[in-house]
Amino acid sequence: MPLATTRRAGLVDQVIAQLRTAVGTEWPVGARIPPEPELAESLGVGRNTVREAVRALAHAGLLEVRQGDGTYVRATSEISGALRRLAGTELREILQVRRLLETEGARLAALHRTPEDLAELDRAMAACEAADEPVAFAAADLAFHRQVLRCAHNQVLAGLYAGLTEVVHASVAAVAADGPFVCHTGLLAAIRAGDSDLAAAEAYDFLDTALRLRE
Repeated sequence: MPLATTRRAGLVDQVIAQLRTAVGTEWPVGARIPPEPELAESLGVGRNTVREAVRALAHAGLLEVRQGDGTYVRATSEISGALRRLAGTELREILQVRRLLETEGARLAALHRTPEDLAELDRAMAACEAADEPVAFAAADLAFHRQVLRCAHNQVLAGLYAGLTEVVHASVAAVAADGPFVCHTGLLAAIRAGDSDLAAAEAYDFLDTALRLRE
């Protein structure tokens, strides 16, 4: 993974910026990043500079330093990194946040979707219906939910949701593992019909049911 050589001024900030760019692109979530000596040589800086940058990204939740093992990618954004600390035992809280964002996202999607948006939703739905095992279904279902939020045409809402990709995927996978797979055909139909109240109800009811099953 070649990284650009840094300038002399503000070395730590520059290294932080370059490592953040590599997270989620060259280094996917769960991957171990190169060791300090390799990074230092690639970037043309000292090991202390790399160590300080890694420490800052670990504090932000993007990296996880495992003593004696290495440093691993934990998340691709600060928001997702913070919420990943809650993942697992706090699945209910993640579902509560999803219920808030996805309910309003569905309402806005029904009001603002375009023909191109609907075509993308149809493709995402087809992938959901074709999935026959939990991993494939979780990926397809996540893609469908993200497309619904894009159809809302609200950049702030879509940005918030995109920042939660990893924890949303974890919650989608957890729900899918419990089965049965649920393709949101009712939600898609409501968005296609432009029925904002029904679209919001479809999104809310599904996540509310998932929450009640975990009480």
